[in-house]
Amino acid sequence: MNQKTKGILVLIAGVAVLGLLGLAALLLARPAPETLQGEADATKVDVAAKIAGRVATIAVKEGDSVKKGDPVATLESPEIRARLDQAEAAKAGAEAQSRKADNGAREEEIRAAKSQWDRARHAADLAEVTFGRLDRLARDGVVPNQRRDEAEAQWKTSRDAADAAKAMYDLALAGARREDRDTAASLVSRAAGAVDEVKAFLDETKVSSPAAGEVYRRNVEPGEIVPAGFPIVTLVDLSDVWITFQVRENRLERLKMGATFPARFPGLGNEEVPLTVSFVAPQGDFATWRSTSAQGGFDLKTFEVRARPAKAVPGLRPGMSAVVTWR
Repeated sequence: MNQKTKGILVLIAGVAVLGLLGLAALLLARPAPETLQGEADATKVDVAAKIAGRVATIAVKEGDSVKKGDPVATLESPEIRARLDQAEAAKAGAEAQSRKADNGAREEEIRAAKSQWDRARHAADLAEVTFGRLDRLARDGVVPNQRRDEAEAQWKTSRDAADAAKAMYDLALAGARREDRDTAASLVSRAAGAVDEVKAFLDETKVSSPAAGEVYRRNVEPGEIVPAGFPIVTLVDLSDVWITFQVRENRLERLKMGATFPARFPGLGNEEVPLTVSFVAPQGDFATWRSTSAQGGFDLKTFEVRARPAKAVPGLRPGMSAVVTWR
């Protein structure tokens, strides 16, 4: 190989090296892609009872799918059953008092009042006749005026006694006063309300699912005592899944409300899924420090951003990571 050929090869090699160095410099000068990682989340529902009691049975296990209204657990509460017996007994007593007020006096009491009035009326009639006779004799001077006055007093007393007996008879016929009947009816209504209230608590011993979802966790086991409102089972609604990102404020420009962007899910084979921003926190939660020069730096607030898939994603579960890459 002559010197001319060698020179050409060296020149070509030099140009190639310079080209590679220029390409490397160009690649190094380009900014690195930004990566944002989020986490899938979903609606969780705690299934609890309004009463305290001992767990008798749990009808579901972790991983089961349930529909709204499906039985979840049953509780034992002898105290509520005892309260129901008391409430029903109080209601029966109130109803008896109401019937007594509505029915009024018994037939035997009415007949007795009628007899008392008849007797008092006959005595008044006799006293009136006697007074009339003595009044005529007194005017004729046969009997003293004292006897006449005594007869007149006896007649008036008998008449007043007859009026009182008549009033008692009328009272027996009329029965209880309207106010007494209204009071008795109110007591019945109150007792019925107490029974309904205890029955409602008794219904709470049968715990049903308030929503559809998948059983995420059984928080208690049969035989344990749970207070009112304690979550017996926790459900996850996989039909309502979103992705939560913690975004620095200098990236919020790309994630405004309604913005759509693709995300990859490593748990789904890096499948890209379009997401739409549905929530941006109105206030930053915390700050991350970012230096700007050798002399100092500044803080960037971080905002919570939630995005929802445009359509249902099979297999997407809470806790899965979502990766967004921006260039």
